[in-house]
Amino acid sequence: MAPWLSCGLRATGYEPKKAPQNNMNPSEPVSEVTSLSRSDQWHAVTASFLGWTLDAFDFFVLVFLVDTLAAQFRVAPSKIILTMTATLAMRPLGALVFGLLADRYGRRRPLMANVVFFSLFELACGFAPNYTVFFLLRAIYGIGMGGEWGVGASLAMESAPKRWRGVLSGVVQSGYSIGYLLAAVAARFVLPHWGWRAMFWVGGIPALLAFYIRFRVKESVAWKQHRAPTVGSILRTASGHWKIFSYLVLLMTLMMFLSHGTQDLYPHFLRELHRLSLATISYVAIAYNIAAVLGACTFGYLSEHLGRRRTILLALALAMMAIPAWAFGGSLAPLVMGACLMQMGVQGAWGIIPAHLNELSPDAVRGLMPGFAYQLGILFAAPTNNIEYALRDRFGYAWALAAFEIVNILLLATVVALGSEQKGKSFVKQADAEFVGSP
Repeated sequence: MAPWLSCGLRATGYEPKKAPQNNMNPSEPVSEVTSLSRSDQWHAVTASFLGWTLDAFDFFVLVFLVDTLAAQFRVAPSKIILTMTATLAMRPLGALVFGLLADRYGRRRPLMANVVFFSLFELACGFAPNYTVFFLLRAIYGIGMGGEWGVGASLAMESAPKRWRGVLSGVVQSGYSIGYLLAAVAARFVLPHWGWRAMFWVGGIPALLAFYIRFRVKESVAWKQHRAPTVGSILRTASGHWKIFSYLVLLMTLMMFLSHGTQDLYPHFLRELHRLSLATISYVAIAYNIAAVLGACTFGYLSEHLGRRRTILLALALAMMAIPAWAFGGSLAPLVMGACLMQMGVQGAWGIIPAHLNELSPDAVRGLMPGFAYQLGILFAAPTNNIEYALRDRFGYAWALAAFEIVNILLLATVVALGSEQKGKSFVKQADAEFVGSP
Protein backbone atom coordinates (compact mmCIF):
# COMPACT_ATOMS: atom_id res chain seq x y z
CA MET A 1 0.00 0.00 0.00
CA ALA A 2 1.21 3.49 -0.75
CA PRO A 3 2.43 5.03 2.58
CA TRP A 4 0.67 8.37 2.13
CA LEU A 5 -2.67 6.64 1.52
CA SER A 6 -2.21 4.29 4.47
CA CYS A 7 -1.46 7.18 6.83
CA GLY A 8 -4.37 9.19 5.47
CA LEU A 9 -6.95 6.48 6.12
CA ARG A 10 -5.54 5.60 9.52
CA ALA A 11 -6.01 9.28 10.43
CA THR A 12 -9.72 8.88 9.71
CA GLY A 13 -9.94 5.84 11.97
CA TYR A 14 -10.06 3.25 9.21
CA GLU A 15 -7.44 0.59 8.61
CA PRO A 16 -8.26 -1.95 5.91
CA LYS A 17 -7.65 -5.62 6.47
CA LYS A 18 -5.62 -7.87 4.23
CA ALA A 19 -7.34 -9.45 1.29
CA PRO A 20 -6.43 -12.36 -0.96
CA GLN A 21 -4.82 -11.57 -4.27
CA ASN A 22 -7.09 -11.30 -7.29
CA ASN A 23 -5.32 -11.99 -10.56
CA MET A 24 -7.78 -9.98 -12.64
CA ASN A 25 -7.07 -11.87 -15.83
CA PRO A 26 -8.69 -9.94 -18.71
CA SER A 27 -9.71 -13.23 -20.31
CA GLU A 28 -11.84 -14.26 -17.31
CA PRO A 29 -15.62 -14.00 -17.73
CA VAL A 30 -17.08 -10.88 -16.18
CA SER A 31 -19.11 -12.91 -13.70
CA GLU A 32 -15.91 -14.36 -12.21
CA VAL A 33 -14.32 -11.00 -11.53
CA THR A 34 -16.36 -8.67 -9.36
CA SER A 35 -13.79 -6.90 -7.15
CA LEU A 36 -10.15 -5.92 -6.91
CA SER A 37 -7.85 -6.91 -4.09
CA ARG A 38 -6.86 -4.27 -1.57
CA SER A 39 -3.41 -3.95 -3.17
CA ASP A 40 -4.89 -3.54 -6.65
CA GLN A 41 -7.24 -0.84 -5.40
CA TRP A 42 -4.39 1.18 -3.93
CA HIS A 43 -2.25 0.87 -7.04
CA ALA A 44 -5.13 2.20 -9.17
CA VAL A 45 -5.76 5.17 -6.86
CA THR A 46 -2.04 5.88 -6.55
CA ALA A 47 -1.55 5.86 -10.33
CA SER A 48 -4.43 8.30 -10.80
CA PHE A 49 -3.14 10.54 -8.01
CA LEU A 50 0.41 10.60 -9.38
CA GLY A 51 -0.76 11.17 -12.94
CA TRP A 52 -2.83 14.20 -11.96
CA THR A 53 -0.06 15.50 -9.68
CA LEU A 54 2.58 15.38 -12.38
CA ASP A 55 0.21 16.74 -15.03
CA ALA A 56 -0.63 19.71 -12.78
CA PHE A 57 3.07 20.30 -12.09
CA ASP A 58 3.71 20.56 -15.81
CA PHE A 59 0.94 23.16 -16.16
CA PHE A 60 1.75 25.29 -13.12
CA VAL A 61 5.45 25.58 -13.89
CA LEU A 62 4.40 28.31 -16.29
CA VAL A 63 2.66 30.53 -13.71
CA PHE A 64 6.02 31.18 -12.06
CA LEU A 65 7.71 32.03 -15.36
CA VAL A 66 5.45 34.72 -16.85
CA ASP A 67 7.91 37.60 -16.52
CA THR A 68 10.97 35.41 -17.11
CA LEU A 69 9.64 34.04 -20.40
CA ALA A 70 8.32 37.43 -21.50
CA ALA A 71 11.87 38.79 -21.19
CA GLN A 72 13.40 35.67 -22.80
CA PHE A 73 11.12 35.74 -25.85
CA ARG A 74 10.86 39.55 -25.93
CA VAL A 75 7.08 39.66 -25.75
CA ALA A 76 4.58 41.23 -23.36
CA PRO A 77 3.55 39.20 -20.27
CA SER A 78 0.05 38.98 -21.75
CA LYS A 79 1.50 36.87 -24.57
CA ILE A 80 2.83 34.33 -22.09
CA ILE A 81 -0.53 34.30 -20.31
CA LEU A 82 -2.07 33.59 -23.72
CA THR A 83 -0.12 30.33 -23.89
CA MET A 84 -1.96 29.24 -20.72
CA THR A 85 -5.21 29.96 -22.52
CA ALA A 86 -4.04 27.85 -25.47
CA THR A 87 -3.27 24.95 -23.13
CA LEU A 88 -6.68 25.18 -21.49
CA ALA A 89 -8.49 25.48 -24.82
CA MET A 90 -6.91 22.29 -26.22
CA ARG A 91 -7.77 20.14 -23.23
CA PRO A 92 -11.27 19.10 -24.47
CA LEU A 93 -9.71 17.48 -27.54
CA GLY A 94 -7.53 15.36 -25.29
CA ALA A 95 -10.52 14.43 -23.12
CA LEU A 96 -12.50 13.36 -26.19
CA VAL A 97 -9.74 11.25 -27.71
CA PHE A 98 -8.47 9.58 -24.56
CA GLY A 99 -11.99 9.26 -23.10
CA LEU A 100 -13.19 7.34 -26.15
CA LEU A 101 -10.12 5.11 -25.95
CA ALA A 102 -10.74 4.50 -22.24
CA ASP A 103 -14.35 3.39 -22.77
CA ARG A 104 -13.48 1.25 -25.77
CA TYR A 105 -10.16 -0.33 -24.77
CA GLY A 106 -9.92 0.04 -20.99
CA ARG A 107 -8.40 2.56 -18.58
CA ARG A 108 -4.80 1.34 -18.26
CA ARG A 109 -3.38 1.59 -21.77
CA PRO A 110 -4.85 5.02 -22.60
CA LEU A 111 -3.56 6.30 -19.25
CA MET A 112 -0.05 5.04 -20.03
CA ALA A 113 -0.12 6.63 -23.48
CA ASN A 114 -1.41 9.88 -22.05
CA VAL A 115 1.32 10.16 -19.41
CA VAL A 116 4.04 9.64 -22.00
CA PHE A 117 2.40 12.15 -24.37
CA PHE A 118 2.15 15.09 -21.97
CA SER A 119 5.58 14.40 -20.47
CA LEU A 120 7.36 14.48 -23.82
CA PHE A 121 5.77 17.76 -24.88
CA GLU A 122 6.52 19.32 -21.51
CA LEU A 123 10.15 18.30 -21.99
CA ALA A 124 10.16 19.79 -25.49
CA CYS A 125 9.02 23.18 -24.11
CA GLY A 126 12.41 23.48 -22.47
CA PHE A 127 14.05 23.47 -25.90
CA ALA A 128 11.77 26.09 -27.50
CA PRO A 129 13.92 28.57 -29.47
CA ASN A 130 11.26 31.30 -29.75
CA TYR A 131 7.77 32.33 -28.71
CA THR A 132 5.98 30.79 -31.71
CA VAL A 133 7.40 27.34 -31.10
CA PHE A 134 6.74 27.65 -27.38
CA PHE A 135 3.12 28.62 -28.02
CA LEU A 136 2.57 25.58 -30.29
CA LEU A 137 4.18 23.20 -27.82
CA ARG A 138 2.03 24.49 -24.95
CA ALA A 139 -1.09 24.06 -27.11
CA ILE A 140 -0.20 20.45 -27.98
CA TYR A 141 0.69 19.75 -24.37
CA GLY A 142 -2.89 20.79 -23.56
CA ILE A 143 -4.17 17.72 -25.45
CA GLY A 144 -2.25 15.47 -23.09
CA MET A 145 -3.28 17.42 -20.01
CA GLY A 146 -6.92 17.20 -21.08
CA GLY A 147 -6.85 13.43 -21.43
CA GLU A 148 -5.37 12.54 -18.05
CA TRP A 149 -8.09 13.58 -15.61
CA GLY A 150 -11.03 11.69 -17.11
CA VAL A 151 -9.17 8.42 -17.60
CA GLY A 152 -7.39 8.58 -14.26
CA ALA A 153 -10.47 9.62 -12.30
CA SER A 154 -12.63 6.85 -13.77
CA LEU A 155 -9.94 4.27 -13.00
CA ALA A 156 -9.57 5.50 -9.41
CA MET A 157 -13.28 5.87 -8.61
CA GLU A 158 -14.18 2.52 -10.16
CA SER A 159 -11.39 0.86 -8.17
CA ALA A 160 -11.95 2.66 -4.85
CA PRO A 161 -14.06 1.10 -2.07
CA LYS A 162 -17.53 2.64 -2.33
CA ARG A 163 -17.72 3.77 1.30
CA TRP A 164 -14.35 5.53 0.96
CA ARG A 165 -15.00 7.01 -2.46
CA GLY A 166 -15.44 10.54 -1.07
CA VAL A 167 -12.16 10.75 0.81
CA LEU A 168 -10.23 9.05 -2.00
CA SER A 169 -11.85 11.46 -4.45
CA GLY A 170 -10.31 14.23 -2.36
CA VAL A 171 -6.95 12.46 -2.35
CA VAL A 172 -6.94 12.07 -6.14
CA GLN A 173 -8.02 15.66 -6.76
CA SER A 174 -5.47 16.95 -4.25
CA GLY A 175 -2.85 15.86 -6.76
CA TYR A 176 -3.65 19.09 -8.59
CA SER A 177 -2.63 21.16 -5.57
CA ILE A 178 0.41 19.01 -4.88
CA GLY A 179 1.48 19.52 -8.50
CA TYR A 180 1.16 23.28 -7.96
CA LEU A 181 3.15 22.94 -4.73
CA LEU A 182 5.92 21.03 -6.51
CA ALA A 183 6.01 23.72 -9.21
CA ALA A 184 6.46 26.31 -6.45
CA VAL A 185 9.31 24.27 -4.98
CA ALA A 186 10.92 24.05 -8.42
CA ALA A 187 10.55 27.82 -8.83
CA ARG A 188 12.36 28.30 -5.52
CA PHE A 189 15.22 25.84 -6.03
CA VAL A 190 15.49 24.84 -9.72
CA LEU A 191 14.87 28.18 -11.44
CA PRO A 192 17.56 30.24 -9.60
CA HIS A 193 20.28 27.64 -10.19
CA TRP A 194 19.52 26.05 -13.57
CA GLY A 195 17.22 28.52 -15.34
CA TRP A 196 13.78 28.36 -16.92
CA ARG A 197 14.56 25.58 -19.39
CA ALA A 198 15.34 23.15 -16.57
CA MET A 199 11.89 23.82 -15.12
CA PHE A 200 10.37 22.18 -18.20
CA TRP A 201 12.99 19.45 -18.46
CA VAL A 202 12.04 18.25 -15.00
CA GLY A 203 8.54 17.87 -16.42
CA GLY A 204 9.74 14.99 -18.58
CA ILE A 205 10.19 12.76 -15.52
CA PRO A 206 6.48 11.79 -15.29
CA ALA A 207 6.90 9.55 -18.35
CA LEU A 208 8.40 6.99 -15.95
CA LEU A 209 4.96 6.64 -14.36
CA ALA A 210 3.91 4.61 -17.40
CA PHE A 211 6.11 1.75 -16.19
CA TYR A 212 4.37 1.72 -12.81
CA ILE A 213 0.95 1.61 -14.49
CA ARG A 214 2.10 -1.14 -16.83
CA PHE A 215 3.37 -3.49 -14.13
CA ARG A 216 1.28 -2.69 -11.03
CA VAL A 217 -2.15 -1.36 -12.06
CA LYS A 218 -4.99 -3.75 -12.95
CA GLU A 219 -7.83 -3.00 -15.32
CA SER A 220 -11.12 -1.68 -13.97
CA VAL A 221 -13.74 -4.33 -13.18
CA ALA A 222 -16.54 -1.85 -13.91
CA TRP A 223 -15.14 -1.22 -17.39
CA LYS A 224 -15.01 -4.97 -18.08
CA GLN A 225 -18.65 -5.29 -17.14
CA HIS A 226 -19.86 -2.29 -19.14
CA ARG A 227 -17.40 -2.18 -22.04
CA ALA A 228 -18.79 -0.76 -25.25
CA PRO A 229 -18.54 -2.82 -28.47
CA THR A 230 -17.81 0.16 -30.74
CA VAL A 231 -16.89 3.83 -30.60
CA GLY A 232 -20.26 4.55 -32.23
CA SER A 233 -22.12 2.94 -29.35
CA ILE A 234 -20.16 5.10 -26.90
CA LEU A 235 -21.15 8.25 -28.75
CA ARG A 236 -24.80 7.16 -28.96
CA THR A 237 -24.93 6.45 -25.24
CA ALA A 238 -23.38 9.80 -24.44
CA SER A 239 -25.73 11.71 -26.75
CA GLY A 240 -28.71 9.94 -25.17
CA HIS A 241 -27.80 11.50 -21.83
CA TRP A 242 -27.36 15.05 -23.13
CA LYS A 243 -29.29 16.65 -20.27
CA ILE A 244 -27.01 15.43 -17.49
CA PHE A 245 -24.00 16.07 -19.72
CA SER A 246 -25.09 19.69 -20.27
CA TYR A 247 -25.49 20.14 -16.52
CA LEU A 248 -22.00 18.73 -15.91
CA VAL A 249 -20.49 21.08 -18.48
CA LEU A 250 -22.13 24.10 -16.83
CA LEU A 251 -21.00 22.91 -13.40
CA MET A 252 -17.43 22.39 -14.63
CA THR A 253 -17.28 25.77 -16.35
CA LEU A 254 -18.08 27.53 -13.10
CA MET A 255 -15.72 25.25 -11.17
CA MET A 256 -12.93 26.18 -13.61
CA PHE A 257 -13.67 29.87 -13.09
CA LEU A 258 -13.28 29.13 -9.39
CA SER A 259 -9.95 27.31 -9.54
CA HIS A 260 -8.13 29.08 -12.35
CA GLY A 261 -9.54 32.43 -11.30
CA THR A 262 -7.99 32.07 -7.85
CA GLN A 263 -4.74 30.31 -8.78
CA ASP A 264 -3.21 31.13 -12.13
CA LEU A 265 -2.56 34.86 -11.74
CA TYR A 266 -2.15 34.94 -7.98
CA PRO A 267 1.67 34.68 -8.04
CA HIS A 268 1.76 37.49 -10.61
CA PHE A 269 -0.68 39.50 -8.45
CA LEU A 270 1.62 39.14 -5.43
CA ARG A 271 4.62 40.12 -7.52
CA GLU A 272 3.10 43.16 -9.24
CA LEU A 273 0.86 44.65 -6.56
CA HIS A 274 2.71 43.72 -3.38
CA ARG A 275 6.25 43.62 -4.79
CA LEU A 276 7.04 40.29 -3.15
CA SER A 277 10.20 38.49 -4.22
CA LEU A 278 10.01 35.30 -6.25
CA ALA A 279 11.36 33.38 -3.26
CA THR A 280 8.62 34.74 -0.98
CA ILE A 281 5.93 34.06 -3.58
CA SER A 282 7.08 30.46 -3.88
CA TYR A 283 6.78 30.03 -0.10
CA VAL A 284 3.29 31.57 -0.14
CA ALA A 285 2.29 29.18 -2.92
CA ILE A 286 3.66 26.23 -0.97
CA ALA A 287 1.60 27.29 2.07
CA TYR A 288 -1.70 27.71 0.25
CA ASN A 289 -1.26 24.46 -1.65
CA ILE A 290 -0.71 22.56 1.59
CA ALA A 291 -3.98 24.11 2.77
CA ALA A 292 -5.59 23.08 -0.53
CA VAL A 293 -4.59 19.44 -0.03
CA LEU A 294 -6.05 19.49 3.49
CA GLY A 295 -9.24 21.03 2.10
CA ALA A 296 -9.64 18.46 -0.67
CA CYS A 297 -9.23 15.48 1.66
CA THR A 298 -11.31 16.98 4.49
CA PHE A 299 -14.28 18.02 2.38
CA GLY A 300 -14.06 14.80 0.37
CA TYR A 301 -14.39 12.88 3.62
CA LEU A 302 -17.26 15.10 4.80
CA SER A 303 -19.14 14.45 1.55
CA GLU A 304 -19.63 10.82 2.62
CA HIS A 305 -21.63 12.07 5.61
CA LEU A 306 -23.22 15.33 4.41
CA GLY A 307 -23.74 14.48 0.74
CA ARG A 308 -21.86 15.74 -2.33
CA ARG A 309 -23.83 18.94 -3.01
CA ARG A 310 -24.17 20.10 0.59
CA THR A 311 -20.44 19.70 1.16
CA ILE A 312 -19.57 21.62 -2.03
CA LEU A 313 -21.77 24.48 -0.79
CA LEU A 314 -19.97 24.44 2.55
CA ALA A 315 -16.60 24.69 0.80
CA LEU A 316 -17.82 27.56 -1.38
CA ALA A 317 -18.94 29.44 1.73
CA LEU A 318 -15.40 29.16 3.10
CA ALA A 319 -13.93 30.49 -0.17
CA MET A 320 -16.32 33.44 -0.14
CA MET A 321 -15.36 34.38 3.42
CA ALA A 322 -11.66 34.30 2.49
CA ILE A 323 -11.95 36.91 -0.29
CA PRO A 324 -11.28 40.06 1.81
CA ALA A 325 -7.94 38.81 3.13
CA TRP A 326 -7.05 36.97 -0.09
CA ALA A 327 -7.49 39.99 -2.37
CA PHE A 328 -7.20 43.02 -0.07
CA GLY A 329 -4.75 41.96 2.62
CA GLY A 330 -2.42 44.88 3.29
CA SER A 331 0.56 42.85 4.46
CA LEU A 332 2.05 39.40 4.04
CA ALA A 333 0.31 37.75 7.03
CA PRO A 334 -3.33 38.42 6.00
CA LEU A 335 -2.49 37.62 2.37
CA VAL A 336 -1.10 34.22 3.36
CA MET A 337 -4.04 33.53 5.67
CA GLY A 338 -6.52 34.57 2.97
CA ALA A 339 -4.77 32.51 0.29
CA CYS A 340 -4.71 29.42 2.52
CA LEU A 341 -8.40 29.69 3.42
CA MET A 342 -9.31 30.43 -0.18
CA GLN A 343 -7.58 27.36 -1.55
CA MET A 344 -8.88 25.20 1.29
CA GLY A 345 -12.38 26.15 0.15
CA VAL A 346 -11.68 26.00 -3.58
CA GLN A 347 -9.98 22.63 -3.48
CA GLY A 348 -12.42 21.44 -0.82
CA ALA A 349 -15.16 21.83 -3.43
CA TRP A 350 -12.94 20.28 -6.09
CA GLY A 351 -12.08 17.30 -3.91
CA ILE A 352 -15.65 16.05 -4.30
CA ILE A 353 -15.74 16.39 -8.10
CA PRO A 354 -14.10 13.07 -9.17
CA ALA A 355 -16.62 11.06 -7.15
CA HIS A 356 -19.56 13.35 -7.98
CA LEU A 357 -19.04 13.35 -11.76
CA ASN A 358 -18.36 9.62 -11.98
CA GLU A 359 -21.47 8.84 -9.94
CA LEU A 360 -23.64 11.02 -12.18
CA SER A 361 -22.29 9.52 -15.43
CA PRO A 362 -23.72 6.43 -17.20
CA ASP A 363 -21.67 3.25 -16.77
CA ALA A 364 -20.73 2.74 -20.42
CA VAL A 365 -19.29 6.26 -20.86
CA ARG A 366 -17.60 6.85 -17.52
CA GLY A 367 -14.23 7.20 -19.23
CA LEU A 368 -15.57 9.83 -21.65
CA MET A 369 -18.36 11.85 -20.03
CA PRO A 370 -16.77 13.10 -16.76
CA GLY A 371 -13.48 14.01 -18.45
CA PHE A 372 -15.08 15.58 -21.52
CA ALA A 373 -17.46 17.65 -19.40
CA TYR A 374 -14.54 18.64 -17.18
CA GLN A 375 -12.46 19.78 -20.14
CA LEU A 376 -15.30 21.52 -21.99
CA GLY A 377 -15.65 23.49 -18.80
CA ILE A 378 -11.99 24.41 -19.25
CA LEU A 379 -12.66 25.45 -22.86
CA PHE A 380 -15.44 27.82 -21.85
CA ALA A 381 -13.39 29.09 -18.91
CA ALA A 382 -10.15 29.37 -20.91
CA PRO A 383 -10.31 33.20 -21.12
CA THR A 384 -10.35 33.46 -17.30
CA ASN A 385 -6.78 34.75 -17.03
CA ASN A 386 -7.23 37.20 -19.89
CA ILE A 387 -10.52 38.49 -18.43
CA GLU A 388 -9.00 39.05 -15.01
CA TYR A 389 -5.90 40.63 -16.51
CA ALA A 390 -8.10 43.01 -18.55
CA LEU A 391 -10.24 43.86 -15.50
CA ARG A 392 -7.02 44.67 -13.66
CA ASP A 393 -6.39 47.56 -16.06
CA ARG A 394 -9.86 48.96 -15.37
CA PHE A 395 -10.49 48.30 -11.68
CA GLY A 396 -7.12 47.38 -10.21
CA TYR A 397 -5.69 43.92 -9.59
CA ALA A 398 -7.36 43.29 -6.21
CA TRP A 399 -10.87 44.21 -7.33
CA ALA A 400 -10.45 42.34 -10.60
CA LEU A 401 -9.79 39.08 -8.77
CA ALA A 402 -12.33 39.68 -5.98
CA ALA A 403 -15.28 40.80 -8.10
CA PHE A 404 -14.77 37.99 -10.61
CA GLU A 405 -14.87 35.35 -7.87
CA ILE A 406 -17.75 36.85 -5.87
CA VAL A 407 -20.03 36.69 -8.90
CA ASN A 408 -18.78 33.24 -9.88
CA ILE A 409 -19.20 31.71 -6.41
CA LEU A 410 -22.79 32.93 -6.20
CA LEU A 411 -23.61 31.44 -9.61
CA LEU A 412 -21.83 28.18 -8.82
CA ALA A 413 -23.64 27.77 -5.50
CA THR A 414 -26.96 28.18 -7.31
CA VAL A 415 -26.09 25.55 -9.93
CA VAL A 416 -24.93 23.08 -7.28
CA ALA A 417 -28.02 23.61 -5.12
CA LEU A 418 -30.36 23.01 -8.07
CA GLY A 419 -28.50 19.90 -9.26
CA SER A 420 -28.71 16.23 -8.29
CA GLU A 421 -26.37 13.61 -6.88
CA GLN A 422 -26.03 9.82 -6.68
CA LYS A 423 -23.72 9.41 -3.70
CA GLY A 424 -22.72 5.79 -3.15
CA LYS A 425 -23.78 4.57 -6.59
CA SER A 426 -22.43 1.07 -7.29
CA PHE A 427 -20.26 0.81 -10.40
CA VAL A 428 -20.15 -3.01 -10.66
CA LYS A 429 -23.10 -5.31 -11.20
CA GLN A 430 -22.65 -8.20 -8.79
CA ALA A 431 -20.56 -6.89 -5.93
CA ASP A 432 -19.35 -3.49 -4.79
CA ALA A 433 -15.61 -2.97 -5.15
CA GLU A 434 -15.07 -2.95 -1.37
CA PHE A 435 -12.11 -4.14 0.68
CA VAL A 436 -12.52 -7.78 1.58
CA GLY A 437 -13.20 -7.94 5.31
CA SER A 438 -13.99 -4.23 5.64
CA PRO A 439 -16.58 -3.38 8.32
